[in-house]
Amino acid sequence: MKYADRNARTRADSFTVDATPDVPHPMDYYIWLLRQGSRVILVDTGYDEGEGHARQRPVRMDARMALAPMGLTPEDITEVIVTHLHYDHAGGLHLFPNAKLHMQAVEMAFATGPRMCCDGQRAAYTADHICEAIKRLYSGKVVFHRGAAEIADGVTVHHIGGHTAGLQCVRVRTQAGWMVLASDGAHFYENLFARKIFPIRADEDEVLAGYETLLSLASAPELVVPGHDPMVRAVYPTGPADFIHRLDVGPLKDIPH
Repeated sequence: MKYADRNARTRADSFTVDATPDVPHPMDYYIWLLRQGSRVILVDTGYDEGEGHARQRPVRMDARMALAPMGLTPEDITEVIVTHLHYDHAGGLHLFPNAKLHMQAVEMAFATGPRMCCDGQRAAYTADHICEAIKRLYSGKVVFHRGAAEIADGVTVHHIGGHTAGLQCVRVRTQAGWMVLASDGAHFYENLFARKIFPIRADEDEVLAGYETLLSLASAPELVVPGHDPMVRAVYPTGPADFIHRLDVGPLKDIPH
């Protein structure tokens, strides 16, 4: 589900080294919903209007309203997989009050530890979002994982690191095969297939190793879904609203790789 976009970007904002750094390079912002029978799991929460205003990145679709075409309310969400705690992935935790959070233990340690003394590492986090995660922890609503873990039948998380210390991807069994929601393990298809590095990273070696992990977890390379690429909307069919795309059927068009 696309909830925001940021079009005033260039390729220099997406790749540390690029032959055409000044060329425009738009970015989409997504959250993902997993559904199996009556069980639903939200992957990331996006950010709210206040955060969008503060960062001058307007919300196009409130995460709560994005659920409505799926017949869901925010209160129906009882599980959220938090791929990492950056503002655009955990900025809406407070919008889902009943949710238990699944995250890597190292991500909480990273986001509350000495690396946050560095302005560059801290910039993509927002203190209120981290505080919300800590409140959930003290309410007994956080499950920490250390590496790979099964969340539900056909749903596993896997530590990737690189972009942040505790970034995790989500592997999902679908009718198209094992699909991997890369989140920021690969912002764009080009990051993954050309082995290009996104400028925000905690460990460059882990970023590169993460690309190999993402590909090894998917049944086919085209079943790795990057976290911010507008191309995702071009290759997957539209769902019950124009901002929703159905991924489980697999891409309908070829993805260059």
